[in-house]
Amino acid sequence: MRGTIPKRISAAIINSFSAGVVPRIGLEYVAVGRKREIETILRDLENLNQGAAAFRFVTGRYGSGKSFFLQAIRNFAMEKNFVVADADLSPEKHLSGSGNQGLETYRELMQRLSTRIRPDGGALEGILQGWINAIKTEIIEEGISPFDESLVSRVEWRIFETISKIEGFAHGYDFAAVVSTYYKAFMSDEDEKKHGAIKWLRGEYTTKTEARALLPVGEIITDENWYEYVKLFAAFSAQLGYRGFLLFIDECVNLYKISHRQSRENNYEKLLSMFNEVMQGKVQHLGIYMAGTPQFVEDERRGLFSYPALKSRLVDSRFVREGRADFNSPIIKLAQLSQEEIYVLLERLTGIHAQHFGYESRLGETELVAFMKLVFSAPGAAEFITPREITRDFLSLLNILREDPRMDFNSLISREGFTVKGPPPEEDLYASFDL
Repeated sequence: MRGTIPKRISAAIINSFSAGVVPRIGLEYVAVGRKREIETILRDLENLNQGAAAFRFVTGRYGSGKSFFLQAIRNFAMEKNFVVADADLSPEKHLSGSGNQGLETYRELMQRLSTRIRPDGGALEGILQGWINAIKTEIIEEGISPFDESLVSRVEWRIFETISKIEGFAHGYDFAAVVSTYYKAFMSDEDEKKHGAIKWLRGEYTTKTEARALLPVGEIITDENWYEYVKLFAAFSAQLGYRGFLLFIDECVNLYKISHRQSRENNYEKLLSMFNEVMQGKVQHLGIYMAGTPQFVEDERRGLFSYPALKSRLVDSRFVREGRADFNSPIIKLAQLSQEEIYVLLERLTGIHAQHFGYESRLGETELVAFMKLVFSAPGAAEFITPREITRDFLSLLNILREDPRMDFNSLISREGFTVKGPPPEEDLYASFDL
């Protein structure tokens, strides 16, 4: 284990794994495997920095590490000066919908906008203020006094230079007008207009009339146009000196679960439009990573493959076989971690747990191997058991041993009966409601 881990991070790791969820921080201490997949994403990031775009689907069955993989890439990208945003799809959040489900997804993305300086979300206003202050500093370093009356006009000119480059985009004029309004309100301490500009950029206005009361705009962000503003923000981020803008959209199985066929296909049409624009090079500095189960992609009745235009773009080539993977494919398929990789993960969790609670671990290679043998000897383990289940059980075991030092490891695991459940049945919950 690499040095002492801060308590805040070790607590997040232990609590998250114990609850079967992915920690938002500290993933570098527990990440194992996925070398080829990570190399693929690193190439994407370098391409984005050069003005390209990327679109990937990350698939794997429940508990295979999709969310962990997305979170690890998110954290790495922030360290490399990308702006990132993440959202989980749900019945209330899709890509489009008559109940503003697409807009709700956009709102969550903007609320969880993050940078290296603001890694926990809510970075939108900080990005704007940091940009304004950076311009002021740049002009002062060029020899203009902070008290010079021309400073404000010079800053405003530099800002207009930047936003004028995005006015040519669809909806670029309104976007530029809102950013300009924010700057003027920031300089004159007009909090109402500042808040109005942030509210508009987050897609929180429900009527044009309400927005026009404060802002010089003709439109607001809606369920129909939200993706246009994602593209604008990617271009704007690059103008501000960031390396690009990344979206991480998880729980995409919720599109598969949409029971009404036309609603589901409307979402797939929206997804197809986004995919085409990215893959055809019509977008710059934007990366989109969507995660879901294999059924979400491959099911020909309800998944992406039920939509012929998507299937033709995503289906494997005839040369892809078991043991042969195309890592430049739009789909990154996460295989289960090997037993060797799981062993390394348990070894790291053992060290983190002992360091966090301040005790000398009694578990070594013999005990970890014994635990692995117990887990994988259960009927169905080779096919169904996931790292999520294994780590949750293992941390529970560590807690029991720590709380009762008299407890013997071998006695404890010898009387525990392990059973392995198959994948959740929810993937087929709505199969009979195809309307």
